[in-house]
Amino acid sequence: MAGDTQDIEMELRFEKHYTRDEARALLPQIRQWLANLNRLRKDVEKFERRLSQMSAQSDDIGGETVNDWIRALADMQQILVEFQRREIFIKDLDRGLIDFPAIIGGREVFLCWESDEDDVEFWHDLESGFAGRERL
Repeated sequence: MAGDTQDIEMELRFEKHYTRDEARALLPQIRQWLANLNRLRKDVEKFERRLSQMSAQSDDIGGETVNDWIRALADMQQILVEFQRREIFIKDLDRGLIDFPAIIGGREVFLCWESDEDDVEFWHDLESGFAGRERL
């Protein structure tokens, strides 16, 4: 029927939308992934410093350090693929700031969670980011 707004489908940017309970259920896994990412990032930085020193000293840059560096990068990529596959967004790795696409009040928004928070308690619209957080 012409003019019937209920038949017009909202244009969505994301395929997956999380309820608060779905986001909550993923928090233990996300905490583990974030801890692993931060550990691996430190390892990668350590290997890169070592490789840079070896290069500066004109040492052979092969062997165990390169293998460890590649393995750490591959492990990081595996975890990042898990976030990407689920359409969960890391906004700040240091802080553990995560956004989950959601629908609230008929609008596409993000549920927003930071690793020092016990629960998913905030949301913000797609444009405002952390500064626009509001309590659920």
